[in-house]
Amino acid sequence: MNKKVTGKKAASSASKTLKSSSTGSKSKAAAGSALSQTKAPKKTTSAKAATAASKTLSDGRSSKASKSAAGSALAQKSGKKKK
Repeated sequence: MNKKVTGKKAASSASKTLKSSSTGSKSKAAAGSALSQTKAPKKTTSAKAATAASKTLSDGRSSKASKSAAGSALAQKSGKKKK
């Protein structure tokens, strides 16, 4: 089971990402996933949100706040793969 939760700094970054009008949908999806996992150790990042987070991290145009939130979301991805 995942015992990781989104920390204060990452939650703040996720909030800034969601509030920004210039942020793309993939960054916002990753930020929403990270923010939903604040104080929720039983929640994990979905495959769709993890893909969005990965794309956010690899996009050179993403802000530092977006990348922080995306990193938090990816860190909380379940290690199990579907068969």
